[in-house]
Amino acid sequence: MVRPSKVLIVIEENHSYAQMKAGMPFLAGLSTKYGYATHWTALTHPSLPNYLGIAGGSTFGIHDDKSPAAHISSVGPATSVFDQAIAAGKTARTYAETMPGPCQANDSPDRSIGTPKYAVRHNPWVYFSKGRTNCLAHDRNLTPFADDAASNALPNVGFLIPNLDHDAHNASLSAADSWLQQQLTPVLRSTEFKSGRLVVVVTADEDDKHSGNVVLTSVLTPSISHKVVSAPLTHYSLTRFIAQVLRVKPLQNGATAPDMKAAFGL
Repeated sequence: MVRPSKVLIVIEENHSYAQMKAGMPFLAGLSTKYGYATHWTALTHPSLPNYLGIAGGSTFGIHDDKSPAAHISSVGPATSVFDQAIAAGKTARTYAETMPGPCQANDSPDRSIGTPKYAVRHNPWVYFSKGRTNCLAHDRNLTPFADDAASNALPNVGFLIPNLDHDAHNASLSAADSWLQQQLTPVLRSTEFKSGRLVVVVTADEDDKHSGNVVLTSVLTPSISHKVVSAPLTHYSLTRFIAQVLRVKPLQNGATAPDMKAAFGL
């Protein structure tokens, strides 16, 4: 079995395990074909601390969705999984749909102009001021994603971030599922995915506050088949898995998180 050297993470919005399984048939089909967790729990509410937890191994005491400028002191000089990758000589990239410029630190369009589509709270790299230079260099919009996927050029750590119309926040799970199918098709056809080098993880930041914050987390790789994991896992398990892929020490709470690599036999 080929050891994974790349991970692509996609995060949907505000729906529970049961809602995602019922409302996203494309994702549900992939989950059944490859693998998924039945007791994966998000960290808290609202969105932002869950994204920071995955990317930084901590919620940093944050309990809101405010912009990076509001949380400079909370996050401080913390390291992200993106900066971990680059420091280890590996690659990292965010593909944030509708983001107007690299490492954009505010919603777009601004609420004074219209309804935002790009939500900075869903783009965690922007919150880590220590990694600002790397963020400006490698935090991009969706434009290069399809070509990178098709040409086996996805990074060692990649985050694919739908906009608010495509992550089930402002629109339906069905719309999110259709977008996911469009984006993942070249990924699933790629040599890196078929070889097992690239693992795709699809999860949700949080539930709708009615299901104990249990979300569907799907682990897509041909090295597993019809795998259903009932062991308790959390978003910090994903922090730990990213470190395992990079062969570095997990960040903060990732170090003691339940081991999804072992649970899925990756």
